Parts: sequence; C-alpha cells; structure tokens
Amino acid sequence: MSFFGLDCMRKKEKEVERKIRANDREYNSSFRYATNSIKTSKYNPFTFLPLNLFEQFQRIANAYFLFLLILQVIPAISSLSWFTTVVPLVFVLSVTAAKDAIDDINRHRSDRKVNNRKVNVLINGKLISEKWMNVQVGDIIKLENNQFVTADLFLLSSSEPLNLVYIETAELDGETNLKVKQALTVTGDMGDNLEALAAFNGEVCCEPPNNRLDRFTGTLTFDTQKYSLDNERVLLRGCTLRNTDWCFGLVLFAGPETKLMQNCGKSTFKRTSIDRLMNVLVLFIFGLLALMCIILAVGNGIWENHAGSKFKAFLPREEKSTALSAFLTFWSYIIILNTVVPISLYVSMEVIRLGNSYYINWDRSMYHARTDTPAEARTTTLNEELGQIKYIFSDKTGTLTQNIMTFNKCSINGKSYGDVIDNSGQRLEITEEMTPVDFSFNRLADPKFLFYDHSLVEAVKLELPDVHAFFRLLALCHTVMAEEKKEGHLVYQAQSPDEGALVTAARNFGFVFRSRSPETVTIEEMGIQRSYELLAILDFNNVRKRMSVIVRNPEGKLTLYCKGADTIVYERLHPSCSELMKVTTEHLNEFAGEGLRTLVLAYKDLDEEYFAEWKQRHHESSVALEDREEKLEKLYEEIEKDMMLIGATSIEDKLQDGVAQTIEQLAKAEIKIWVLTGDKQETAENIGYSCNLLREEMNDVFIVAANSPEEVRQELRDARLKICPETEQDKLLIPEFILGNTPKVVQDENVNGEYGLVINGHSLAYALESNMELEFLRTACMCKTVICCRVTPLQKAQVVELVKKYKKAVTLAIGDGANDVSMIKAAHIGVGISGQEGMQAVLSSDFSFAQFRFLQRLLLVHGRWSYLRMCKFLRYFFYKNFTFTFVHFWYAFFCGFSAQTVYDEGFITLYNLVYTALPVLGMSLFDQDVSDRWSLEYPQLYVPGQLSQYFSKRAFMMCALHSCYSSLVLFFVPYAATYDTARDDGKDGADYQSFALITQTCLTVAVCVQLVLDLSYWTVVNHLFVWGSLGMFFILTFTMYTDGLFRLRPSSFAFIGTARNCLNQPNVWLTVALTALLCVLPVFAYRFFCSQISPTINEKVRYKVRPMKEPAPRPRRTRLTRRSTRRSGYAFSHAHGYGDLVTSGRFLRRHTPVRSMGLIPTGRSPGFKPTGRSAGYSPVGREQNPKQKVEPTSLQMFRAVKDSSF
Repeated sequence: MSFFGLDCMRKKEKEVERKIRANDREYNSSFRYATNSIKTSKYNPFTFLPLNLFEQFQRIANAYFLFLLILQVIPAISSLSWFTTVVPLVFVLSVTAAKDAIDDINRHRSDRKVNNRKVNVLINGKLISEKWMNVQVGDIIKLENNQFVTADLFLLSSSEPLNLVYIETAELDGETNLKVKQALTVTGDMGDNLEALAAFNGEVCCEPPNNRLDRFTGTLTFDTQKYSLDNERVLLRGCTLRNTDWCFGLVLFAGPETKLMQNCGKSTFKRTSIDRLMNVLVLFIFGLLALMCIILAVGNGIWENHAGSKFKAFLPREEKSTALSAFLTFWSYIIILNTVVPISLYVSMEVIRLGNSYYINWDRSMYHARTDTPAEARTTTLNEELGQIKYIFSDKTGTLTQNIMTFNKCSINGKSYGDVIDNSGQRLEITEEMTPVDFSFNRLADPKFLFYDHSLVEAVKLELPDVHAFFRLLALCHTVMAEEKKEGHLVYQAQSPDEGALVTAARNFGFVFRSRSPETVTIEEMGIQRSYELLAILDFNNVRKRMSVIVRNPEGKLTLYCKGADTIVYERLHPSCSELMKVTTEHLNEFAGEGLRTLVLAYKDLDEEYFAEWKQRHHESSVALEDREEKLEKLYEEIEKDMMLIGATSIEDKLQDGVAQTIEQLAKAEIKIWVLTGDKQETAENIGYSCNLLREEMNDVFIVAANSPEEVRQELRDARLKICPETEQDKLLIPEFILGNTPKVVQDENVNGEYGLVINGHSLAYALESNMELEFLRTACMCKTVICCRVTPLQKAQVVELVKKYKKAVTLAIGDGANDVSMIKAAHIGVGISGQEGMQAVLSSDFSFAQFRFLQRLLLVHGRWSYLRMCKFLRYFFYKNFTFTFVHFWYAFFCGFSAQTVYDEGFITLYNLVYTALPVLGMSLFDQDVSDRWSLEYPQLYVPGQLSQYFSKRAFMMCALHSCYSSLVLFFVPYAATYDTARDDGKDGADYQSFALITQTCLTVAVCVQLVLDLSYWTVVNHLFVWGSLGMFFILTFTMYTDGLFRLRPSSFAFIGTARNCLNQPNVWLTVALTALLCVLPVFAYRFFCSQISPTINEKVRYKVRPMKEPAPRPRRTRLTRRSTRRSGYAFSHAHGYGDLVTSGRFLRRHTPVRSMGLIPTGRSPGFKPTGRSAGYSPVGREQNPKQKVEPTSLQMFRAVKDSSF
C-alpha cells in the first residue's frame, strides 16, 4: 500500500504459474497472493486532502489561478486585491473536493458491504464464520444454497449425487440458465466430513490470474497421484449456487486476482469532448494573454522612453529603468487581464452539469414503476457528452431482451395455432385485456403460462392424434430436469431457456414431464402417467443443429423424436412430406416475419431388429479410440433420415418494451448501434431482426465466421469491396494534429445502401489483432449495424477501445451484467440497466435506469439539451469576458500603459459573481430550443451535436472576433461621447470616474441584451435572473458610490457621488442605448441572413412547430414487423454434451426434502411478474408461484386414445 492509498502492491516477479497447498496458510503466504479484499476507493482520511488537491491542480486552470494568487500578493506588480482570486478559487476547490469525497465515501461503503459478507471457512478442523475480506488463497470454504461464490474455487465436494453443483452465471456472462460443475471423485469422496477435509493437503499447480472465463488449466497432486483440472472443476466469483444444499471448495484466486475482477476493466477518469477542447482553448487563451501583455509591456517601455520623464511633473515617482518598468508592467497586466479565463467559468460549468443531472434524476418519463427504479445520473460531469453520441455498444441479454422465452405459436400438421381470429376472419392483435386459455382442467399447469388461441386446447381435448404427437415430442425430446418440491409444484431446470419454454408449453397442454432416470422419461399424458424407456440421446452441437431421442413407449413401440433447425430437418424428411413441408414453410415464414425463433419437429418409427443392430454399432463407435466423433456422426445421419414431419414451434425471446421503437429513433439520429453479446450467432441474428437492427430491406448482411486469420481478413475485405468497390487502401487514415500528437483517424466513407455485419467471437479475436484491426474497423463502420456474438467481456472492451482509438466519435456502452462492466468503463459514457443480472453494471456506470427504451430520452432530450445549453453558455461566457477584458487592452493605450484598470475595482470583483452570473446560469439550466416531445418527434435535431456544430474552435474564434468588435464599440463610443463634453450644469463631464462608470453601464447592458437574443425559452426564473441582475447592478452601483461607504474605507470606495452625477445626464443613456444597439446589430443581421439563406435544422423545426398551438404529439409508436422468407434463428441453444450427462445419470439429483430457497434468486425485483402473451419460462431453478386453487376436474374424459402411429 502506497502512501497515497492507491492499490499498489509491492513489486513481485510476474507470476508464471500458481502453487497452492490446501489448509496451509503459512506456505501459501510466502507467495504473497492477493487477499480476498477488494478496493475501489481512491482515498483514505489521511491522503484525501493532499491527493485531491494534487489532482485538482493538474487542471491547467486551477494551477493558473494559484499562480495568479501568488502574483497578487506581490505589491510591486499587483493592481488588484488578492481576495478577487482567493475567494472563488477556494470555493471551486471546496465544491470539487466535497463532490469527490461523497463519491469516494459511496465507494468505501460498497467495498465494505462486499468485504464484510460472511462465509464458513474451515480452520483447524472447524467451520468458522469469516468475513470475505479475511479469506485467503488455499483456504477451504463451505458454500450453501443461493450463496454467492466468495472467490475462484476448486470444487472439492457437494451435496448432490456424483458431486455435481448447479450454478447461475448471470453476473459473469449474462446467462441466467443453470450450468453444471462436477468435482473429482478423489475429492468428492470426502463429502462434508470435516476431519477428512481438514486433513486434505493436496497441492494445486495452475495458471496465473487471467481474465479468461471459459478456460482453466491446472493439476492436483494428492497421495502421489496427479489429476487434471479444467474449467468444469472451478467455481468463479460472481456465480451463485443454486439447487445445491452445500459444497466445499479450495480458494485458487482471491480478490483482485479473481476472473471477475480481472474482467472488470481499468477505471479511467472520463472527460467530455468539451473538456478536452477547453484545455486546447485555454492554452490558446494563455498564449493570447501573454501576447497582449507583451504588447502592452513593450508599449510601456516605449512610453517610458518618450513621455515618462515629462509625466513626472504630474505624478512624482521613484526612478526605474525602462526594462524593469516593462517587466513589472507585463506581470501587472497578467493580473488585470486574467479575466479572459475567469475561475467562475469552471464554477458555473459544475453548477450547470449538476443541475442537468438532477433533471435526469427527476424525470418521471424515465421512472420504471414496476420495479420502482428511477433514472440516475451517477456521474455529474458527463451530461453534455450525451448530446454527441455517435456509436452505441449494447449487450443483448437483459438489455435488449428480457431473457424470458415464451411459447407463442405453432404449426401442427399444416394448421397454424396461436393467432386470435375474429368472426370476420381478421387476425386480432393480442393484448393483455384478452381472455387467455383456461387451463384449469390441468392440475399441473403452470399458472404463469398464457396462451390466447382457444382452438389449440380444443384440439388437445378432441384427442387429435397429430396434436397429441406434437406435445408428446416436446415432453420427451429434451434434456430438462424436473424437481417436484411439493405435490403438484414442478420446477424445471433447463440449460437453455428455449427448452424450458417448450417443455412448459407441453406441460400446460396436458403432456407434463414429471421425472427422468438414466433409462426412463416419465410424463403424464392427459392425466395418465406413462413411462418411456430412454434408449439414446443424439445430442445437439453447432454442426448438427438438431437433437433426437429414441424411446420405447409402454406398449413396446420404438420411436425416434427429433427437433432442430428447419433447413437441417427438412433435408432428412421422407419424400411423402413434401406437401406438408410447403404449408409448414409458409407458417415458418410468417413466424419469422414476427421475429420468432423456430424449430421443426419430426418423428420416425423404428424396427426392433434394425435398432438392435444400430445400437451395437453405436456402442462400438462410442468406445472407439480413433475418429470417435466422425463414426458417431455417421450413425446419427443414418438413423435420422426418412422422418415424418409433425410441425413447427415458435418462441419469442421477449424484447424489452419499446426496444424496436427506440432503435428506430436512434437510427434517425444517425447513431450507429453495435450489439456485443455472448450469445450464439443464430440467437443474436434473430434478435437483430426482431428489434429492427437488421432488416430485409438491407442490401446485404455479411457473416464473418472464419477459423483462420487469412480467412477472416479475406471475408472482411470481400465485404468492404462489395459495399464500396472503388475504396482505396491508401485513403484509409488521415492525421489529426492536436497539441503535437498525431493520432490516426479513420475517415467515414460514403456508402450507397444499408449493410449489416455479423461476426463471431472466434473471428473477432483475429480481427482485433493489430495487423487486422483497421480492416475490421473500416468494414464495420461502413455498415449500418454490427453484431458481434460469442464475445468475451474483454473483447467487448477491446471493440469499444478500437472505435475510440481510430474514430473521432463519442461512444456509449450499455449493459446490465458484470460481463458488461469492462465495456461500460471503456466507453466515453457507460450506462447500466438495473435489471435481472445484479447491480455490477450499474455500480460501474455513469448513468443508470431500468429499461433500454429510456435511452432515447436520455440522449435525444437530456443529452441534446445539456450539450446545447453548455455550448450556449460557453459562447456567451467567452463573449462577455473577452469583451470585458479587451476594453482594458484598448484603455492601456490611453493611460500610458500604466496597468490602471478601466473599471472600478468593485465592479471587477462583482462582474462575474453577481452582475452576469445568474442570467447565464438561468439560460444554461432552463433554455430549450424545442420541447421534449418535439425533440423525440424530430431525432434529426441530434445530428448537429455529433458534428460539434454548436461549439468548436471555429465557434470560439467567431466569439473572440465578436468580442473584439464589441470591446471597440464599448470603449470608443463612450470615449467619443464624453470627450470634451459638459454636463447640464456646465461642469466638465470627461473625468476618469465618469468614463469608467459609463463604460461599466454600457458593458452590463450590452451583454444583457446579447443574452436576451440568445435565449430561446423564457421562464419566470429567466426573467427574474436577467432583469434582477440588471437591477442589482444599478442598486449596488449607487450603494457603493455613497458617502457612507467612502467614509468607512476611502481606498476601496473612491467613486463617491459618481453615479448620482453621471447617470442623471440624458446623453449618458443615449450612449448606453447606442453601444448596446451597435454591439448586437451585427449578430442580429448575421443570424437573420443565415436563417433566410441556410437555416439550421433547429430553425426549420422551430419554424414548423411555432404555429401549432396544440400540445406536441407523442412520439409515434408503430408496430414493427418483418415479412420475409428469411428464417429466424432456431430456438435451440444448450451446450454440446448435455445429453451425455442425462443418459449417464450423473445429472440426476437425489430426492431431497422440501427446503426454503433462502435468498431471492437472481437480481429480479421480488415483485417481478412477467406480462404479455405468455409469462414465459425463466431458466433458473426457482420455486414457481403457488397455483391458484381450482375445483378438481377429472381428466379421464380427455384421456388420450392410444394411437398406433405414434
């Protein structure tokens, strides 16, 4: 730990491999492994003040004002009091320090909450409850059901048969379906025997800490034997133990060395584009200030040589050399002209950002009532950056989708079910007000399952053979596990949520999957329990894209049931199914048009003799040492042919509300959306079509799924050349010169048409290599939509960093899981969705809310307004301060370059703090060019922000030129008006104090009139601030120029009586009016000319909506569907090899008594209730809602007739 409290560990050699000895803290401590304590805070009570001040003075402006303060305490050069700088500087430092302290206190609380969680640790043969922070590498700990995994553990034993454990990895990869891990037999035999576990002294040798979530290599040495360790033996921090009473594990990696923390990414200090531009402009202003001071110092030297000696008769003073006088004059003018960069600028910027942050927090339109979640601006310094977003990087699961699968429609024997048809034959849109199907006839039905087509349940009750066969297949062909915690309350555990949704649908329609053993599957068919002998599972993989089961029914009939992707199953159907295929294909196209995920179902009756012979060959192939996979694949192909088509299913991966409309609006705002997901390619593509990211109208959608660098490069190049054949390799990069750096910027290229790009994680790994990243970026940036699937958390961050590095654009990342944290931290703006996958993303984000649809309001309303207000503020602030300062410059030529101020010292102090502070703050907090509804109605209003049109170097130079012109008017018009003039009483009116007061008044009125021109939206507060500040100027001016204050302190209030004597002259008010008019006249003329010749998008919209008296319309919400021949991704996503677990019996749970589930599973709100067409299937093994009590209904009247054909 360093003195500054930073997380700097003592330097040690880079770890090549890790050696751990169980139950030996002394041995393990010699390697100085990290403890399990995490630390995200920056300060402690001792280091806060020095470290925070050190950080604040790294800001150029703060260091500059400190330097000015030092100059002002030197009497020889100071012409202003020191308090004019010290008061605002202390205020700025205090406000920033307080904000940093609050942020760090929150980080400390979060760290403390995690570090103080309790877990049982095995110490000296006893289980002791310890805080997480005290757990060390090599400790053996005990986890219980629904507990978070404390650290990265090597699984030793568990309560389940064959030492299996079930874990939920939502915090790691965003997937809420359960995964299975298994301990080694040698350690599993120890069970929960504390003596055996305490005596365990196995040594683990494994890889060093890394961020690979999908890989682990190591060995266990125990009793002179070596055992191989892989990812299946490891539980990672961030997972949650589910449906497992207890398990023991050995800590491999702790705290910051766990894979979760390794994937969290590095926290960086985020600054807005305006902040970065301001640093450049401040350096330019410093240069301008130095140049002006040099000119005036040279002028002083010349004046001293020519006129200084003669002037001593009027003002006796000590003799100084010309060079010394010029040198001192230089520093004096540095102090006087410092108002070109006033410290109040930074105070005002912080206040504006804070105010606009509160608008986000208070916005009721971004409040999610169901989960009681308001929007929150967790960072108050990035608001205006929200108005310049060009690229959005979004997670899929839980961000675009709800991760809830629902059975929506199906096709059975050429008849489509799921639509609701009225009496005239028209299809009705399904709403929650409709009456769902009554499943009360089925005592085992899931009460959350909703279906609206009554004809399907009638077909089931009429015992139609095809319909029964359809649901029988769904109840038998799967790898789902069933658990009945109490009578009639089934809990399904599925590795893929798709399978769970299909089995749940079969359950509600009377074909209830009850249980399985390695040899049997037991289902209840319309109230009659039947047990099928499970003879084989032909498992799914990414090549087969299908799965099959071979079963023998109670009557002894052999049948193969298959479900899979339509293109795959169609190739293996019997020729007699051709007519049925055509009708089913039409239904599939219809389902695909609605963005549903489809599967085709088929069956085949088998001959006993043939199957016995096939089974023997299958056994021989399964134990073959060479070409095992190829041999099994041939056998699968052999038996899965000439199948009979039953029908098709369609599942909806439910999008969050308003996702498609939000994406449509953001696309109109010229924002590009890239989806970065860990899901498989087919799922990602399907969601792309569902939410209108991918559309059939696109010219082409390129799929990059190569397995070598050369192939990836070629596919990217082919795609680029197809998009834009005339692209040249040489015109790829242009240098951008900023402060001597020359970062490479990839130009936007003109593309005719719209294209999409889908790339998988394997290909992306090659594409992100340094020699190919530009090829990938160039191709991707030509596309309207980019989808990266099967990507790791680190790859998500790398994609974001790539765009940041080579594109001159502002990026935003949005996600809801721990797997999105690195991406959120890498982007300019990070948005966390407080959803179903915990709060890791929210804790690392800059802004958070509950639904993806709120993103359009965050950007198109709050972001655009914040950016527009900040730009208006900066333009006006620089104008009023440059004008104020340049008048000093012109006055220097008339006061012998003596560093005399043109204004009263009190006016200099109050100009930025009182007279002009509130009006510009009012504009910056309340101004809006159009209302929020019109902002959403016209997303094109967002585009100028992406192009930095409201404030840029050019806008700054225009502002400086305008200030220069105004300062000339403000100095020379009063100078000419008072030159050789007389008052009404005949006295001379051309004294210094009168001229200073007239100039002050002209300046205050002129900048006030300029503000009135800039304001687009007047509120009561604006009126109060503008006219109140103007009134305050006159009130304070008359007050400070009174006799009473002069008597109290003559040196500070020397302008006695000037206000009374000067402001009662008509020519003074004519001068004020003339200067104000001349100052704003060029601006008025320029704006009028531009609005007539080349109006901006803002002016066009304002002109259009101005005559509309009625309230602005709500944003259009159209139903987005796609009708196409493209099939949606098939709904089948569980992992290869799961079927082997089922048939081997290793997956089966022992019967356990009813127990409390303890913690609420996953990050969902306790009151969460799915709505919509179907409540859907949630893949986590959790207690179902208690079924409503219904009158017992006999199912015998609906008993299925044994059909010999199935």
